[in-house]
Amino acid sequence: MKFFNMVLRSIVKHSVFPFAMQNGTKKYLFLTAPQRSFPCRTLILSPALKKQISSSPTEKLDLDGWKNVMRSGMQEEVSETSESEEDSTLAATRELVEMWRLAGKTVPENISEEELKTLMECSTKSSKKKYLKYLAVKEKLKKASKVKQEKQKEAKKERLEKAKENDTGELKNTFLLQFWSKSMDKVYNWRAAQAMIFGQPLVFDMAYENFMSRREMENTVNQLMETEGWNRRAIDPFHLHFCNLKVDGPYHKEFAKRYGEAWNNLLVTVTEQSHTDVFPKDKLIYLTADSPNVMKTFEHDKIYIVGSMVDRSIQTGISLAHAKRLKLTTERLPLERYLKWETGAKNLTLDQMIRILLTLKDTEDWMEALKFVPKRKYEAFVDTSLYSKHKTDTGRRTRVSEFSNSQEKVKKPFAENSFRKQTQKKWWVAEES
Repeated sequence: MKFFNMVLRSIVKHSVFPFAMQNGTKKYLFLTAPQRSFPCRTLILSPALKKQISSSPTEKLDLDGWKNVMRSGMQEEVSETSESEEDSTLAATRELVEMWRLAGKTVPENISEEELKTLMECSTKSSKKKYLKYLAVKEKLKKASKVKQEKQKEAKKERLEKAKENDTGELKNTFLLQFWSKSMDKVYNWRAAQAMIFGQPLVFDMAYENFMSRREMENTVNQLMETEGWNRRAIDPFHLHFCNLKVDGPYHKEFAKRYGEAWNNLLVTVTEQSHTDVFPKDKLIYLTADSPNVMKTFEHDKIYIVGSMVDRSIQTGISLAHAKRLKLTTERLPLERYLKWETGAKNLTLDQMIRILLTLKDTEDWMEALKFVPKRKYEAFVDTSLYSKHKTDTGRRTRVSEFSNSQEKVKKPFAENSFRKQTQKKWWVAEES
């Protein structure tokens, strides 16, 4: 049997392989088992398969397409697993909030997915409790404002009904026409548009998002919205610039969330560039409470910069270091000269800063501008007339002292000469005698 197998192998080797090599490569060599059963194992080349393969063109496998398909499948699996994990963690945090509500802790009644995600980012238990308490207080304030608005609407309806009942058909006085809110909005928008073309620029530096928590950033956005409103309602508004505002960053997302569709129609210049790239450096003045230079007068040809930061922990020197890094001139408001400061830091909010700067721009009166500083921070205004009088009195005193010193300098040689004359006279009298 072994001898027979060896003979069969030699026959196949010498007959089949040369035949396949004459027709091309070895891929045309197909070996199939026969349909009938033979007493020994035999291998026969199938000519039908050979004809089919020779007639069909050679197909190439697209490896790049195959890789893309496999990668997309893997990404879908990863996204599905990540979504499932996020859903499970969100469900776990919801259960935790429900447990704390049942335990009697201050927790909001309704909480969104974004708020749950921020709650998940809180590292410690105390920070989670503080954030939930903040949301609960915020929810209570919203409910109270809604109740107040409903009461005001009901009172307005009652007034209108009473006015209709008491109406006797007499003509009303229309000498002073009423300005509706829509017409006033048009006037404000026209002023803001004129300021964007001809107005003095005022820059808000948005490069401090890494130095604040989420709550502080939300407070910053609230203050910036108030500054935009005060500036728009001013007689001579500034051309506001929001510099260093990153697209799809935390500031941009919060602004888009608050303003909605009105964000694209806002009359404010928003850019990702730094203020040093937009304006010349010699025109820029950075306003910071940590500056050693005191602001004396408001300069209309300069561009003032205000750091957009709400810092409850009061990290001193951040804005000053940022301005020094950019090699900009810095100034601070003269609060000590005009106010008897009582308690608290000398950092003002953004809406207070815009009102002070608008008043200085219109009147150039520091006493009028610094009225927007909260009264809890200072005791009273310093009497500037006494300050100037004291200054002139000291000047007079210095002049009098200088005059007296000069007189003494003149008197000294005069006294010496008179003493010499007296001695000479005495000597002369003694000589005569």
